[in-house]
Amino acid sequence: MSEPFSVPVTVRGYETDTQGHLNQAVYLNYAEHARWSLLGAAGIRQADLVARGVGPVALESTIRFQRELLAGDEVEVTCAFEWGEGKTFRIHQIIRKQDGTVAAEVEGVGGLMDLRARKLVADPRERFKELAADPALFGL
Repeated sequence: MSEPFSVPVTVRGYETDTQGHLNQAVYLNYAEHARWSLLGAAGIRQADLVARGVGPVALESTIRFQRELLAGDEVEVTCAFEWGEGKTFRIHQIIRKQDGTVAAEVEGVGGLMDLRARKLVADPRERFKELAADPALFGL
């Protein structure tokens, strides 16, 4: 498997809670940012998805917090897709400090929804291959 896709993020002060830690909900925003950045890097724009009548959906998210993040911390947010059989796929993400310390792990299950039928497409792996200019970023 190749290195996972990653994007840099700087923790902003307004994203922190009263203890000065990154607010728990913001970890999901960082993970979402990395996923959409991967789509963009692969050549898939949101408008392309809508034009094709499909959209990614999150079905399950789990965050494992390991170390605190504070305002000004610079992190890398990774994103790697794991394809199985069927209508869903797994997404593995790590939020890592510059010194290599893992701050959090985000695991998710996703799918690709047919926006007209409001149901998951049967084979999201094939649809991503069709849509992407660079399917290798998805491990395809």
